[in-house]
Amino acid sequence: MHPIRRLEPSFVEHLPEVLEPGKLYVSIDFASTAHLCCCGCQSEIAAPLSPTDWKLTYDGVNVSLHPSIGNWSLPCRSHYVIKHGKVRWAGDWSEEQVAKGRRQDRASKKRYYGEEEQSKSHEALESSQEHQTTKRDNGILVRILAWIRS
Repeated sequence: MHPIRRLEPSFVEHLPEVLEPGKLYVSIDFASTAHLCCCGCQSEIAAPLSPTDWKLTYDGVNVSLHPSIGNWSLPCRSHYVIKHGKVRWAGDWSEEQVAKGRRQDRASKKRYYGEEEQSKSHEALESSQEHQTTKRDNGILVRILAWIRS
């Protein structure tokens, strides 16, 4: 399959069991998004929305996600930004850069949630990273619900 260049927003209550290429599913109720990896590898990508995870902007037509999507746990290691519905490719990161990004994510969660919530946030982040490498037959909805409950 060819790389995806644009993602069309699809606002849904529940994420579908089967994701379509070229669509960014957004569930406001579950504060989450999902799409198929833009490299074309068909991996399901979940991006939770929160003050310390991804932020979604909707301009009435297109969506943007910030920060970038870095699929470091997948074989494709794709890295891209979704801005105004367009997929903008970013460079690969070294293992050192990935580790630094993960440390910064944990520190951001620690500052936002405080010491007591940090361990829960860290477990949720690790669980989310593990979900990206889970077999497809588990379904993205099951994985996102597990992440939300953790």
